[in-house]
Amino acid sequence: MPVKIRLQRHGKKGKPFYWVVAADARAKRDGKFLEKLGIYNPNTNPATIELDVDSSVKWLQNGAQPTDTAKAILSYRGVLLKHHLLGGVRKGALTEEQAEEKFNAWVTEKEAAIADKVGGIDKVKADARAAALKAEKEVNDKRAAEAAAAALPETPEGESAEEEVEAVEAAGEPEQATEAPAAEEDKA
Repeated sequence: MPVKIRLQRHGKKGKPFYWVVAADARAKRDGKFLEKLGIYNPNTNPATIELDVDSSVKWLQNGAQPTDTAKAILSYRGVLLKHHLLGGVRKGALTEEQAEEKFNAWVTEKEAAIADKVGGIDKVKADARAAALKAEKEVNDKRAAEAAAAALPETPEGESAEEEVEAVEAAGEPEQATEAPAAEEDKA
């Protein structure tokens, strides 16, 4: 029975996620499978890949052939490297401890690269958010200045309302003095 390591589609229309499965090559894409090896979600950034490395290596050693996409996913998570190192152990080129040490060193390096990518994405998002906030603040300040200018009506001479109020207050005292005698004349 030919066995393939392939993706089995799940999720809704436009938002797929996949199970990485070992299945009979003659089975339907989303049909019966022998073993679920992990998941692959391309909707996240970076894509979420969770694999059972040991089971995947076991299937590769038993002759399962990965599809192109599954091969890229297995390579990304180090399954093909571990399969290669275990081949070296069988041939006597490496000891099992050396192979495990090399694999663990590769995994830590890969996790650091993924963490850097996630940190870079978070930094880009934070920078974009800060730039949008700055632009919004500038627009709000401009609107506030325009609203303040609209609240103070202009006089015909082009003076602002504040200057007009100051001029009326300064001139208001003599006007009261001239009006007071006129009011007294009306009483008489």
